[in-house]
Amino acid sequence: MPRQDRRVIMLADCQSFYASVEKSAHPEYKDRPLVVAGDPARRSGIILAACPLAKSYGITTAERLGEALAKCPDVVVIRPRMAEYIRVSLHITRILQSYTDLVEPYSIDEQFLDVTGSLDLFGSPETIARSIQSKVMEETGVYIRIGISDTKVVSKMACDLYAKKVPGGIYTLPRKDMPSTIWEKPVRDMFMVGSRMAQHLYKMGVHTIGDLANTPLSRLKERWGINGEVLWRIARGIDDSPVKPGTYTHQQQGIGHQMTLPRDYETWEEIKVVLLELAELVSRRSRDKSLMGHVVSVGCRGQDYDRPTGFSRQMKVNEPTNITDEVYDAAAALFLRHWDGLPIRRIHVSLSGLVPDSEVQLSWFDDRERKRELERATDDIKRKFGDTAIMRASSLCSSAQAQDRSHKIGGHYK
Repeated sequence: MPRQDRRVIMLADCQSFYASVEKSAHPEYKDRPLVVAGDPARRSGIILAACPLAKSYGITTAERLGEALAKCPDVVVIRPRMAEYIRVSLHITRILQSYTDLVEPYSIDEQFLDVTGSLDLFGSPETIARSIQSKVMEETGVYIRIGISDTKVVSKMACDLYAKKVPGGIYTLPRKDMPSTIWEKPVRDMFMVGSRMAQHLYKMGVHTIGDLANTPLSRLKERWGINGEVLWRIARGIDDSPVKPGTYTHQQQGIGHQMTLPRDYETWEEIKVVLLELAELVSRRSRDKSLMGHVVSVGCRGQDYDRPTGFSRQMKVNEPTNITDEVYDAAAALFLRHWDGLPIRRIHVSLSGLVPDSEVQLSWFDDRERKRELERATDDIKRKFGDTAIMRASSLCSSAQAQDRSHKIGGHYK
């Protein structure tokens, strides 16, 4: 790949990341099938990761733990440790940053690198990739696969469609080679094409990625607008976006949190407890980021995903806020207005229309600033002594989730 006239972009993907971390931490399980799964006692026994040996038994990510045990009764089941996975992911980021300062995390187990400026220091793209692989394995015990191209979107497909399937786990795919490689793949294999979109494309006579690349852009834009152009550009490997180290430091468009409940909640008395906890969590995160929101959103869903129930609604508040009581009052009003009374299993609250909290308008006729100072004080206590150091009385109810949630990161145990 010439160094002068094109970028060299890589996507580094960790194989079965959570399971790899656990196998590294438990060498006694080296030759045994292993999965990382949720907490079956709380009806969240879903496979989050399966090692290659477990996958050889037919175990797949996102299937229920009971189904996995039926396929392989001897599989080792480990409860997730999200804090450890985050620590290892950050360790891998630091390793990648030793090769280039242009590293952009895409997810906890995938990261983009632009090594264009590093070739004279470290050698060819393949040499750099092998060196990264070796260093990550040596320091973390995690095996990574690497796709290499001249754009982010093609390096992603090079990794997903080829590097994960070839010996050595490294695959270089220049964009000019797409017609003889990726274009021959089924359109359902393309990045950003799910099963539903694939069905729509089949009805248009588009069966391969090449078919999509050669479909007139006007036809796709007429059907899906800007999304049609996005699909067309991906199929052709057109992607000018740079690798941005600061991608996740830009101001957010919204701050939200959702909670999957341990059972069906059927009464307002139960629901309002978790709604208040969500409002408090979202408000605290907003204060931590020195932001307030103009728009409060709330939504819920029932357990049966084949016959979905629930809603999602939003409302604009009179003044931007990050005060728990104000967020809760708006969320509660929305919920009661739109809830059909059916049991719910998932609920969410969010703030959007964000502005810096320095824009707050003080008023002589309310006590908003007193509330804000009080909540900042409780935030400091929780930051220093833990989330359960100070709680509302309602969080001691049987329907409350705050105490259980304090032991988790992203819904999984720390």
